[in-house]
Parts: sequence; structure tokens; C-alpha cells
Amino acid sequence: MNLLACLKRLFKRTPPPPPPPAAELDDPTLPPLTTSLKTLVIVYNPVIEPATGKTLIEFMNWNRIEDLAQGFMSDILLASGELARYRIIERLDVDDFPSLVDGFKYDAQTYLDVVRGVSRPHIPQETDYHAIIEQFRILERVANGEIDEVWIFNFPHAGFYESIMGGPGAFWCNAPPLRHTEAAMRRFVIMGFSPERGVGEMLENMGHRAESILDKVFERVPEEQNLWKRFIRYDLTHPGKAACGNVHFAPNSLRDYDWNNPRSVLSECDDWLYNFPEFKGSIREVTAAEWGSGDIRKHHVWWMQHFPKTMGRKNGIHHNWWMYIMNPNHIKTA
Repeated sequence: MNLLACLKRLFKRTPPPPPPPAAELDDPTLPPLTTSLKTLVIVYNPVIEPATGKTLIEFMNWNRIEDLAQGFMSDILLASGELARYRIIERLDVDDFPSLVDGFKYDAQTYLDVVRGVSRPHIPQETDYHAIIEQFRILERVANGEIDEVWIFNFPHAGFYESIMGGPGAFWCNAPPLRHTEAAMRRFVIMGFSPERGVGEMLENMGHRAESILDKVFERVPEEQNLWKRFIRYDLTHPGKAACGNVHFAPNSLRDYDWNNPRSVLSECDDWLYNFPEFKGSIREVTAAEWGSGDIRKHHVWWMQHFPKTMGRKNGIHHNWWMYIMNPNHIKTA
């Protein structure tokens, strides 16, 4: 090889790297997407009294599944401005106790002994999600588009999380992601509800799901531009600059679950409800009367009503946060 060829090879220009994938363009006119989820409901409700056929829910005088489901769906529809809808396509009532991760399973007597304080709950307490997923063909049904989400009504000591996510690219959703569930071909959420509790507690589970998902949506957004971080401000952490708070802290709360605190604080909550994304600096004093004076259900509906749900997209993030909360497949994780 002659000198000229060596020099050409040495100083050969390296081609530039390929450009990054094009970001979604800003579009202030993009209409908000309505999300409707086909939902499978599984109810663990074993017979406790074989002679009478009385089930655990009847025996404990807990809430009716029908009432809980209807109340929850109505509240989500209201809070989302009818952009978030659930459609229950099947309900499965299971006359059994779910298996825990070590294979242990309560029966009527051992469970009632725990409830009555005669014996301690079994350890480990976590339920075996993968056994449930296999038994009810959840991955297959999600992959086939038969279902989008699963609700499991269970009971104290059954070992369920309030919410948990599976599927390819699943991430923290108030619980560690379900491993080895990529066969679902898309992400899905399993909600854990209890007939022992009310609709307010169901909304609490949904609220923590929303917190996890919106943390993910905004995780790469700089602090000064992070609208989610601004939304969850409350007076204790940002004196005089409260917005809407979070699931546990209202704008004026001083501790967890302090939804009935009577003190008055300044909040920009109206700007989120009426003016987003064009904030107008609307700030006024608010008290617990705004969100039901300590009522868990009223507070959570009030809080969720303030989630943005309008047209437009900026910096790749839609101004309708409900599309992410309901369907985490809209979130890019790569």
C-alpha cells in the first residue's frame, strides 16, 4: 500500500451516527383519546359453612361485589370526564382460597382462626400470581385481545398487591413488575380489591397506580418542566405553592391520610382543572371542604378530577393523562 493510500485510510471520515428516532411532534389540537378496557373480574369467595352454603363474603357481612364494581366504574368515569371506561366482560367466582408463593393454602377453619386472632397469619403472605395467571389463561387472553385488565377481589391475608403490572416492559406499578409474563405481548395491570373495604379504598388503589405510571411518564423530564411533580405539590413540602397533592396528602395535609385538616392554604388546583395547559396563575385558599371533609372516596374523586384530560401533546406527552393511567402500553420505556 503506497503512502497516499495509507493517508486516505488513516483520515477516512467516519459516517455520522444515525439520528435518534423522531419524537412525537407537539400538537395543541390533538384530541384526547378515550380508553375502554375489557376487564376480567375474579372473585375469591370460598364457602365457609358447607351446611348452609354461606360464603366468606356473606359470613363476614362484607360489601357486595356488584355494588363495589359499579361505584368504582362510575367514579372513574366521572373523574376522567368520561375518557376512562371499564367494561366487565366476564366474572369468575372461585370457591377456594388462593395459593401463596410457598404453596400454602388456607381453608375455612385456618382462615377464620387468623381472622379471630386465634393464630397468626401464614408467612410468607404473598399470593402466587403466576399460579393464577396460568389457571385463568391470563397471558393468552391478553395476547389475543380478549381482555385488557384483571380485577381480583380477595380478602385480608390473601397476599395481593393493590396493583401490579405484567407484560413486556412492565415496570413498577405500586409493586414489582411480574416477571416472565412477556407472552402477554403487551402490558396489563392486575388490580387487587377487597369486599371488606369500600369504593374509596378501590380508588386509593387506583390512585397509587396513577402515581406509579405518571412517575414513569415524566421520569426523564427535567425538574423545572415536570408537570407531574408540580401537580403533586402540597403546602407542607411547598409552602404557599400547593397544587393538588397526592393520594395520601391533600393540599393542606400535615400527615398521611390527613384529608380532614381544617386549615386553609393557597393552592393552584383551579388552574389544573379549568386552564391546563395554559396556566393563568389562578390561586386561592382551599380547605378540606373542597374534597369532602375527610371522606376518602370524595377526596380521591376530587384529586383524580384534576388530572389533565384535554387535547394536545407537548414534549411527547399527551395532555390527557388518563390514557397512560388506563393503558401503560402508551408509555415508551426504551
